[in-house]
Amino acid sequence: MNRYKCTISYDGTQFSGYQIQPNKRTVQSEFERVLQGMHKGEHVKIVASGRTDATVHATGQVVHFDSYLLIPVDKWKRALNSMLPDDIRVRTVELAKPDFHARFDVKAKEYRYRLLISNDPCVFKRHYTHYYPYPLNLSAMREAAKYLLGTHDFTSFCASNTEVQDKVRTIYDIAIDRHNDELVISFVGNGFLYNMVRILVGTLLEVGNGQKEPVSIKSILSGKDRTLAGKTAPGYGLYLSQVFYEEWKKEESKKM
Repeated sequence: MNRYKCTISYDGTQFSGYQIQPNKRTVQSEFERVLQGMHKGEHVKIVASGRTDATVHATGQVVHFDSYLLIPVDKWKRALNSMLPDDIRVRTVELAKPDFHARFDVKAKEYRYRLLISNDPCVFKRHYTHYYPYPLNLSAMREAAKYLLGTHDFTSFCASNTEVQDKVRTIYDIAIDRHNDELVISFVGNGFLYNMVRILVGTLLEVGNGQKEPVSIKSILSGKDRTLAGKTAPGYGLYLSQVFYEEWKKEESKKM
């Protein structure tokens, strides 16, 4: 058996998330359906770096799977893409070490959130950006972001129904960049809680529109109370951009 590491991208619009769910279309179920066909009906499980929710996209999700098929590593990409649906693409396939684990070996992840900041919505971007037509103070948002950097208990920025007990995470970098009529907010951290990035975005937007002061981030963190933070931003603006398996360095983050 060989272990293969794949970097994949997908358009989350028509998926009920990454993870298999009964009677629902998911990224995992589509990928495993293809592998099952290639392995003559035998189930082959894929393991991802982490789950993504319904409508959330990925440009750099990483998965691994084991196979006994004697397919040269440089042929796997074409073989998989020829059978996968058009909203999932395999970007790279590598032969991994036998003990490589797509989830447990992760050192850092980068998520990006795209907002359309325009007077008019765009019909072609409605599934890929969060339309936000209100004025934003980007300087205030960047100041607020500084308080989020480092290691904190992010209970206030986590969905209240999560079962995870340890809510301490480290955020290495936050970038807020405008590209014409889009605002991209990027987060790099050693891990993210359920809905954490979307709640961080919703809170930074409330700082940007004047509902919260930048310094309020300190009391939100210390309060450990979900009701103190902002609303959860919609899933369709969120992208899992990159997964890092070595210690993260800022120059390694690529533009989406």
